[in-house]
Amino acid sequence: MLIAAKAAVGTRINMLSSKHLRPVLQPCTASMPCAAQLAQAFRIRKQTRCTAATADTLTEPSTSAPAVAQTERRKRVLSGVQPTGQLHLGNYMGAIRNWVNLQEQYDTFYCVVDLHAITAPHDPVELRTATRSVAATYMAAGIDPEKASIFVQSHVTAHAELNWLLECVTPIGWLNRMIQFKEKARKQGEDVRAGLMTYPVLMAADILLYQADLVPVGEDQKQHLELTRDIAERVNGLYGGRKWKKRGGRGGNIFKVPEPLIPPAGARVMSLQDGSSKMSKSAENDASRINLTDTPDAIRSKVKRCKTDSFPNLEWDHPERPEAANLLTMYQLSTGKTKEEVLSDIQGKNWGAFKPMLADALIAHLEPIQSKYTAIMADPSHVDAVLDKGAAAAAETANATLNLVKDAMGFVVPKRVY
Repeated sequence: MLIAAKAAVGTRINMLSSKHLRPVLQPCTASMPCAAQLAQAFRIRKQTRCTAATADTLTEPSTSAPAVAQTERRKRVLSGVQPTGQLHLGNYMGAIRNWVNLQEQYDTFYCVVDLHAITAPHDPVELRTATRSVAATYMAAGIDPEKASIFVQSHVTAHAELNWLLECVTPIGWLNRMIQFKEKARKQGEDVRAGLMTYPVLMAADILLYQADLVPVGEDQKQHLELTRDIAERVNGLYGGRKWKKRGGRGGNIFKVPEPLIPPAGARVMSLQDGSSKMSKSAENDASRINLTDTPDAIRSKVKRCKTDSFPNLEWDHPERPEAANLLTMYQLSTGKTKEEVLSDIQGKNWGAFKPMLADALIAHLEPIQSKYTAIMADPSHVDAVLDKGAAAAAETANATLNLVKDAMGFVVPKRVY
């Protein structure tokens, strides 16, 4: 997937090919879990690759492009959730809750990726409702609009425009190898859309527009981040560096090549019906997930009926007990207790005694989030105002990057956005 490109300084740089990653990304084991392997792979790749100097700030690209003032900034993080289905405990525990902490350390952009939501058949009414719902959930979970930019992807038109520019430099072979496309295409059958194949390029545009340093990435998204890095390096090699400077541009790298931000260990929440499968919005069985808006009665019912096993007592690290590990993880994440404290709580207990404890912990943890969510959704004008403010902040950064790309690729850069 990866390419060999000429460096900005005029010497040839051999990019690390996929065969170099293959020895690192071996099957996951207890001693080397998938997340750790991914982090190790990127570290090795970063150490092996020689890159041209990267500009840490956006500056004026050329005399023909609008000026962008030089400014120092914190490291930047971007992430988002599709407004499809109902957000569930896995979305919250595995992603959104971690974003709350990131807003204190980084310059953060959190978007509702509505353009990604239409790669499969969708209901227009549900899409509009779900878009505001996801934004309200961000705020209810603790993301502060004064600290992070919360916006809707389609409100910043640079996403779609950069997507096209990147599609025109991305080899089709790279997209043919994307595992998620193959899996989802089988489900859609004859109705499979072109957007399903090309949406990883849109995801790359989402990330690269903001010159993101770090991207929170789960196991199912690691291939997409690799593609994003490959596209960034390809564009930098084709249009950046000294060649760009000779054309009157800024020179150097056009895009910052993002690094993965691996979520905390144990934050992955699995299905209530299959401890080896990820909790999913698209799963047909609603009993497989705890939705963030589920009532206390619904939560108790789902926990009572969730899949367990026939082993006596409860234990965490038994390889043949994925359901036990999942439910104990949910209890730990909901209570904030250490692993040792959880083991003390469950000592001598069976499933019948533990399930009410888990249900109570989930209800208590979600209650303040649900209360805030209800209050926020009661005022749609406030939600829209937050999204408008976030889009304005996001567009300022996105349009600056888009102009750099246009200038490097040889477009006449407009003096203003129309």
